[in-house]
Amino acid sequence: HVQLVESGGGSVQAGGSLRLSCVASQYVRTAFCMGWFRQGPGKEREGVGVINPGGSGAHVSDSVKGRFTISRDKGKSTTYLQMNSLKPEDTAMYYCAAGPFCTWRPDVYDYWGQGTQVTVS
Repeated sequence: HVQLVESGGGSVQAGGSLRLSCVASQYVRTAFCMGWFRQGPGKEREGVGVINPGGSGAHVSDSVKGRFTISRDKGKSTTYLQMNSLKPEDTAMYYCAAGPFCTWRPDVYDYWGQGTQVTVS
C-alpha cells in the first residue's frame, strides 16, 4: 500500500523560504520517480520538480529554476522541495506524487499525497 504524506507548508512573506517534505512508504522509496506539483486557485496542476529513484536525476521547472531544489533521502524515504526567494505567484497547494516515469505530466503519476498549502504574501 503506497502512502505519501506532505508537510512543511505555511504562510511566508515574499523573499522567504520553506522546505516541503514528503514521506513515502518503503515500496515507493526504491521503485518510483517522485514529483512535486502545485495547483493555484483557478489554475491547472503544474509540475515543479521531479527526481528519479536513485536521486541522481533531479530537475525543476523553468518557473522555479534558481529558487527551488528537489532532493530525496532514500534512507528516510523522504523527498524534499526547498523553496527560496518565494514570490506571491508561488502561492498554491503543493502535492507530492509517485509514478513509474519522471515526467511533468501529472496523469502519469499513480499516487498522490493530500497536499500542503503554501501562501506567499
